[in-house]
Order: sequence, then C-alpha cells, then structure tokens
Amino acid sequence: MGTADVTAETAGGEEKPWGEVTPEAARRLLVAAVEAFAERGYHATTTRDIAGRAGMSPAALYIHYKTKEELLHRISRIGHDKALEILQSAAEGEGTAAERLSAAVRSFVRWHAGHHMTARVVQYELDALGAEHRTEIVELRRQSDAAVRRILNEGVAAGEFDVPDVPGTTLAVLSLCIDVARWFNTQGRRTPDEVGALYADLVLRMVGAQK
Repeated sequence: MGTADVTAETAGGEEKPWGEVTPEAARRLLVAAVEAFAERGYHATTTRDIAGRAGMSPAALYIHYKTKEELLHRISRIGHDKALEILQSAAEGEGTAAERLSAAVRSFVRWHAGHHMTARVVQYELDALGAEHRTEIVELRRQSDAAVRRILNEGVAAGEFDVPDVPGTTLAVLSLCIDVARWFNTQGRRTPDEVGALYADLVLRMVGAQK
C-alpha cells in the first residue's frame, strides 16, 4: 500500500485529494497520515512513520501539526464534515422521502467506498482523539444521525415507510453504510457507484418503501 493508494481515492472525482488543506507540505503530511493510520492503526503509527511517508523529516511535521493527535483530528473533522454535508443535502433536498433516502444512501456509501482508507480512519479511530476533539466529532455524528432520522420520520408521516423504531433504524442505516469502508476493495467486482445503488435498494426495502 503506498501514498498513491490514498491519492487514488476519487469518490468525489478530486484531482487532488485533501485539496482544502494548505500549504502543500501540510497536505502531503495529511495524505501520509491517512495511509499510515489505515495500514497500521493510529497507536502503532509514529510521527516518524508519517514524516517518512511524506518524504519529510520529523521536525518538519511539527511545523504544521503540533501532535499526531492533531493530525488525526484534522482528518476526522474533514471526513465528518463531508459526511454531514452529504446527508444534510439529501435531507433538505426535493423529492419524496424515499427519493431523498435513496440519494442519501447512494452518496454516503459511494463516499465510504471511494475513500475507504480515509473512511476507516475517520470512522474507527474516534477513541484515539482527545476528549475535546472527541466531543466535537461526536456532535457532528449526532447531526448526521439527525439528518437520516428526519428523512425517516417524514417518510413515516407521509405513509411512505413502515418503520416502528425510527432511532434504531437510523442507527442500522448508518452502520450499514459506514461498514462499506471496512471491506471495500478497489480490485473487487463492484464500483463505488454500484455499491451505492445496491445499498440504496437494500435500505428502501428495510424501511418498507413502496415502489
């Protein structure tokens, strides 16, 4: 696994992943950290590992990030902001609840498949964050939960969905989508778009959507 693997994550079609991170040295370190955390886990990764993957000295890393945890927080914040943007955009969009739920799942799954290494770090290294940063990320997760719950509640109210337990179903939908990052393989037989379409169909069946 090399830095090119992270660079190849193109669910959004970015020519330059993490382009919002500047300057260029800070971006290179972030890409290297994603690769290292995904491959070895946060706790087994050292700042020397990250700097080496970025072709920089350990001292250069501290110019841009005070600690390894700060790097993880930056990755997690950007990833969770993107997830929230996807889900809120679908919740606030036009169309029936079924159409909006389908759009939410398609986009959410496509992102987790297309950025599977980044998503693994974002979703599964939460406990490595410090208390303040963890609280911040948990709030973003709460907002993502609320976006999906809103679509389900509106679908139930409109008679589109048969969902006796909206909070439990919300958790099931999000968990199903997020788990894609754990198993997705770019060499597999399905593309991120195909997995997104499959999961959207599965979720609509889960909530009893009428077709």
